[in-house]
Amino acid sequence: MTQFVLVAGAWLGSWAWDEVVPHLRAAGHGAHPLTLSGLADKQGVPAGQQTHVRDIVDEVERLDLREVVLVGHSYAGIPVGQAAERIGDRLTRVVFVDSNVPAVDESFVSTWWEGPAKFEAVLAANGDVWPPLTAPDFEGQGLTEEQIARFVGRATPHPGATLSEPAVLTRPLGELPATYIKCLLDGPEPTDDVAELLKSEHWRLVELDTGHWPMLSRPTELARILLDADGSAG
Repeated sequence: MTQFVLVAGAWLGSWAWDEVVPHLRAAGHGAHPLTLSGLADKQGVPAGQQTHVRDIVDEVERLDLREVVLVGHSYAGIPVGQAAERIGDRLTRVVFVDSNVPAVDESFVSTWWEGPAKFEAVLAANGDVWPPLTAPDFEGQGLTEEQIARFVGRATPHPGATLSEPAVLTRPLGELPATYIKCLLDGPEPTDDVAELLKSEHWRLVELDTGHWPMLSRPTELARILLDADGSAG
């Protein structure tokens, strides 16, 4: 019985997985959507990036989970990738869903595609939080108006410290068993750092023809990929 621990990206809480969880449980597996500190129903809780790593590790240990598949979407790939090496033999696989990946001494901000200075300015102008997206930002991402409204209505500001703190890894990320899901509407190719990791014999690539938030736009297909990731599909 696989235990899926599901962690959504910036601005989101456990609610983002509401349409994925039933598929995993119907297949006979455990599904544990997790809200990170400072977001959604945990809004206001002080959090840095290592807080988020501990959130994930603590959940696995609190529930005494084994045969764990850690799933990290977008920003959450950074803390999930760090948590994966810290749960030891409890881990079966990591699944990165169109996500960032951690690199030693690098942060989400430092690898921002438009440059760290621009991102730091956004945080500084907004009281050290990253404001949620607005409806026009979702154009071309395969979401319905209803799905966009749900996102905008439930999203919460993302704590800046979680984005600016550097990652801590004790082993090469490419040594972990991993699946990377590339959402094609958000760009046809993985980023350079992911492409390098995909050269590892332990990593594999799966493409999904949807936008950056497949748990909202294509939950059934995403659940099937998660079940296939470690041979759990029936």
